[in-house]
Amino acid sequence: MIEIITQKTFAQNYVMDYLVCIGLLLAGFIIIKLIEVAIIKRLKKWAKKTATTLDDFVIETIQKLGIPMAYFMIFYLIVNTLTLDASFKKVMDIALMSLLAIFGARLGISIANHGFKIYRANRGEDVSLERSLNGVLKVIKVVIWGVAICFFLDNLGFKISAVIAGLGIGGVAVALAAQAILGDLFSYFAILFDRPFEIGDFIIIDEYLGTIEHIGIKTTRVRSLGGEQLVFSNSDLTGSRLRNYKRMGKRRVVFKLGVTYQTSLAQAKAIPGIIEKSIKNVKDTTFDRAHFASYGDFSLVFEVVYYVLSRDYNKYMDIQQQINFNIKEEFENRSIEFAYPTQTLYLNKEHA
Repeated sequence: MIEIITQKTFAQNYVMDYLVCIGLLLAGFIIIKLIEVAIIKRLKKWAKKTATTLDDFVIETIQKLGIPMAYFMIFYLIVNTLTLDASFKKVMDIALMSLLAIFGARLGISIANHGFKIYRANRGEDVSLERSLNGVLKVIKVVIWGVAICFFLDNLGFKISAVIAGLGIGGVAVALAAQAILGDLFSYFAILFDRPFEIGDFIIIDEYLGTIEHIGIKTTRVRSLGGEQLVFSNSDLTGSRLRNYKRMGKRRVVFKLGVTYQTSLAQAKAIPGIIEKSIKNVKDTTFDRAHFASYGDFSLVFEVVYYVLSRDYNKYMDIQQQINFNIKEEFENRSIEFAYPTQTLYLNKEHA
């Protein structure tokens, strides 16, 4: 009786074929479940103990994307062993193509998202950076889903190559029309990843100077010392010689001072030592040199070089002020006079 039932045909397949198919499906699903319970969960526990996050990402991706895809592949392969109606087989093929496209897109987005997460962790807490990376990630998602849809439609028999060629020609026309905007966009990516400056940095571009306030996709805004907001296109910034004072480890300071020609030789020889002592007595400075550099129009000129061990401009000015006080005090104690513009006239009186 059982043999008679199993030898009966239904939808071009023996009943026995359906039973074998069901048995194989159950066996395949059980094997995948055992792998998920016995291996994946143990790997997750092991990954939590490691310092790297790559193993956590791989295991999580396998569990979220790989396991569901494995269930469908088992179902697809086993069901295809049966003799299927053409329309049903086409539905199965479309389902496979759509799932492969979705799987590929989600995998690509997960990799991009994990890469950005690592990049953010290495850079530290930065709200502006996170906002910028989220914007870039949205663009990447659109591109990845676009590629996935093209893959899906191409496998359905649509002539995607003609559509892509048309989009390519249109894209060239758009690119030529929006060349400046695209230039600023690529410069934005260069600023984002190369990091020539960040929000809060004090920069100088040509005769403009100020603090970075905002880095946008097209423009960067700088708050000048005068209080007004300066707006630069990103391509202008990446194409300019830019000085970033916030990243300056120490500030080299060069200044000159002049004393009167009435200064004696002994006093002149003592001046470099006086200046050196005046600088070394101020905290966060490194003395470099002090020399009698030249004879000026109305003074003996001394050139001084020292370093301020800070990039803060206000601190530099406080230090320079203290050095000036120290030098003036020492000069007054030694009766050394600073020079100021003077002119001596010699009159020749002729007697008749």
